[in-house]
Amino acid sequence: MGNAWHGGSLASMITRFLSPAPQGTGQDNMTTPHDTTPGPNASAARWPQALWLVRHGESAGNLARTLALQAGHHRIDLAQRDVDVPLSPLGEEQARTLGHWFGSGEEGEYPDTILASPYKRAVDTARLFRDAGGCSPETGICIDERLREKEFGILDGLTAEGIRACHPEQARFREVLGKFYHRPPGGESWVDVVFRLRALLDTVSLHYAGQRVMIVAHQVVILCLRYILEQMDEAQILAIDAAGDIANCSVTEYGFDPATCRLVLQKYNALAPMLREGTPATCAPDPMVGARG
Repeated sequence: MGNAWHGGSLASMITRFLSPAPQGTGQDNMTTPHDTTPGPNASAARWPQALWLVRHGESAGNLARTLALQAGHHRIDLAQRDVDVPLSPLGEEQARTLGHWFGSGEEGEYPDTILASPYKRAVDTARLFRDAGGCSPETGICIDERLREKEFGILDGLTAEGIRACHPEQARFREVLGKFYHRPPGGESWVDVVFRLRALLDTVSLHYAGQRVMIVAHQVVILCLRYILEQMDEAQILAIDAAGDIANCSVTEYGFDPATCRLVLQKYNALAPMLREGTPATCAPDPMVGARG
């Protein structure tokens, strides 16, 4: 009676296993999710053709934060969850202005796909952008929870003065650890945001390679995406953050470079769409003080 594990058959199996993969199978071009070494087919299968990062339009929370700071209050007066904070009337205008900019061909191309944070202000920005002609009316808006705002835990809703008054130990921890690594109880550090965005970019490279993708999200999310895409260190990204806030509905753009098989920064925090139509530009941090750390 025959035996599948007969010595001759086993030797044949080992020989086949150790032999190089035949040409054309694709096995010789496999990469790990974060492999940045250009392979023979990397330019055809790695990244989107274009990637736009857009911060949501001005929100009612931005206005509430400004009022709280002016009045010296410890807590920002918001009646709803941060996830439910809507755009202000100006924020809606900013989103439409951005749609007009893309619709008039100023960017050269439309997004094929829009990925958005689940927060209302981000989803509404994406919807108003599309309705204003920024892309095809058939373009889907894919909500991805990994693009959500940085979570602030027990510091949620507090101003900087409020944190020092209500949680002085957290203020001290932040001074010692720095904003990049400080994680308030129940919240996230910037590093935590980076972790989830690395997974998000794996999804982008898997499902949207060669396409034109727009991401509508939040200030820290955009900064952390820059940190990943440009392979920065802590000091570099915090220096960019310290230089100024990202304006509402500003455009940060990356283009695919076939020579390096990477996404290369084309512009950052660009306000040309607002300037052309005379729409006021705003750059207040989001209502939770931790939006900038």
